[in-house]
Amino acid sequence: MDHNQLIDLFQARGLIDRSLAQDILVEIEHSGKEVAEILADFQIIQSRDDVWPIVASELGTEVFPIRNWTPPEALLALVPAGTARLHGALPIKFDETGLYVVLVDPLNPQTVEDLRFALGREIHVMVAPDYLVEQKINECYGGDGKAMEDILSQLELSSDAVNAANLEAEANSAPIIRYVDLVLYQAIKEKASDIHFEPFEKDFKIRYRVDGALYEMAPPPVHLALPIISRVKVMSNMNIAERRLPQDGRIVKQVGEKMVDMRVSTLPTHHGESVVLRVLDRSSVNLTLENLGLPDNIYTYITETIEKPNGIFIVTGPTGAGKTTTLYAALRRINTIESKLLTAEDPVEYDIDGIIQIPINDAIGLDFPRILRAFLRQDPDRIMIGEMRDKETATIAIQAALTGHLVLSTLHTNDSAGAITRLIDMGCEPFLVSASLEGVLAQRLVRTICKDCRAPYEPNEAILGQLGISPHELGDKNFFTGAGCDICGQSGYRGRRGLYELLNITDPIRDLITGRAPTVVIKQKAMELGMNTLREDGLRNIYLGTTTIEEVLKYT
Repeated sequence: MDHNQLIDLFQARGLIDRSLAQDILVEIEHSGKEVAEILADFQIIQSRDDVWPIVASELGTEVFPIRNWTPPEALLALVPAGTARLHGALPIKFDETGLYVVLVDPLNPQTVEDLRFALGREIHVMVAPDYLVEQKINECYGGDGKAMEDILSQLELSSDAVNAANLEAEANSAPIIRYVDLVLYQAIKEKASDIHFEPFEKDFKIRYRVDGALYEMAPPPVHLALPIISRVKVMSNMNIAERRLPQDGRIVKQVGEKMVDMRVSTLPTHHGESVVLRVLDRSSVNLTLENLGLPDNIYTYITETIEKPNGIFIVTGPTGAGKTTTLYAALRRINTIESKLLTAEDPVEYDIDGIIQIPINDAIGLDFPRILRAFLRQDPDRIMIGEMRDKETATIAIQAALTGHLVLSTLHTNDSAGAITRLIDMGCEPFLVSASLEGVLAQRLVRTICKDCRAPYEPNEAILGQLGISPHELGDKNFFTGAGCDICGQSGYRGRRGLYELLNITDPIRDLITGRAPTVVIKQKAMELGMNTLREDGLRNIYLGTTTIEEVLKYT
C-alpha cells in the first residue's frame, strides 16, 4: 500500500499527529522500511498486522480470515488469472449483491473501478493482510512460470508510449508493479543473494545470483526497461528523473510472511541504467559462530581472541566471501551487558540489538577516520570497522588496539598473509602492525553438493594434477559430485559453506613482520607452524563429500 495514504488515514483517525507523521515519513526514507513496520516500531500499533482492522474500519468493511481458507474453483473462475494478478485481487464470495474480493492494495479506489469494468459486476472490498492475499493468488492461479506469462501478456505497452513525461505514471501502473513484485518474489523464493536488471541495445536481461552463480529469468520486452527500472527506483526512494549519476537506495518488502531487506544500486550505462539489488538475508545476522561450519581449531581460536581486551582481528577475502557474516557472528557472542560495542559500516547491513551502529556518509564528511576518532571518546570496549581502506583508518585502528580496545575489521586480500603486506603497503609501521595484530582469518564461500542428488565419481588425472595430487596419494578417499535434480534446479549444488585459513600472529611471525618479510616468507613460516591453507581446507571439504573439486579450484 502507498505509505502516504496509510499515514493520512492514521492522521485522520487521530492515531498520530502531524509532527509524528513527518517523523514516520523521514524514517521511511532513511530506513527503507514499510510503513506498518515503522508504526509498530513507534508503538502506534502492537504489530504490523494491526494495520488491517483499521483499514477495514476506514473502508466500512471487515477483515476476512484467509490464512487457512481456500476459495472453491467455481469462485476462482469468476476472475481470470491475468486480471487477479494484475489487480492483486482474490475473490472470496459471490451473491446477488455482487462479487466480494480482498485486495493487495485495498486503499486504491482505482482498482475497484478497474475490476468493475473488467468483470462487469458490482465489486465489494473486504480486507486481509496484503502478503497473504499475494500468497493466495499465487497458490490459486498456478505457479510462478504461469504468473510471469500472465503479467507479461498484460504488458502491452508500445515502445513510444513510455517517455520522460509519463514515466512516473508508467512506473506506478498496475502491470509494472505486479511484474516487478513477481520478479522479486521469484528471485527471493530461489534464495537469490543479488538481482540484476541489465539493459542492452536489443534486449533487457534480468538475472539473479544463487549460491554464487548467475541464472537468467525470462526477459521482458526491451521497451519496458525504463518503466521497470523506474519502478525499482520508486520503491527504493530514488530520484527517477536522475539517470546520469549512480544512486543508492534501500527497499524493505514483505515477501510471504517474512520481511526482506534489499540494498539497491544504480549505474548509468550506454543503453540505460543497470540496477542491482543485494538481498540482505536477515537470517544470516542470526548465525552464531557455532553454525558457521568453522573447523574446531579455528572456532576455538576465534572465541578466545574476541574475548581479549585489546588487539586487532582481521577477516579477509573478496566481495561476497561472507566476511561480514563472520564478524557479526563474533559480535553476537561478545554482545553482553558488560561490553560497549560500536561499529562503523558502509552501509549498516543488519540491525543488531545492543550494538551502536554508525553508517558511513561521505557526502557530509562522515568517513571511517572521523567516526573512529569519535569512537575513542565514546568509551568502547570493542570496535568493528567495516573495512580498512586507507592509511588513516588503519593507523587509528592500530592506535585503538594499542590503547586497550579490541578492533574487528575486514580487508580485501587473497590470503591471510597478504593482509599484513597490505597494511604495511598502506603506510602502517611494521613494528606497530606486529604489536597490535592478533590474527587474520581468510575465507571463501564454495557451493555445497545437493544432498538429494549427490553421487560418487572418479576424477581424472588432469583435474587431480590441478589440485596438486597424484592418483597414488588417494588411498581410499572418495570424491562426489551433484548429478542435478529438480530440488537444486539441475545445478548439482544447494547452499554454501566457508573455506578458512587462519594466520595466528605468534612471536616468530611478529619478528618477520617487524623485519618487513615478504608475504610468501610469512606464509611459508605460518605453514611450518601448522597453518592450513585455503586449498588444504578445500581438500578437507572435498574428502568429506561437502563440495566438488571444481568449486575448490575456482575459489582457491
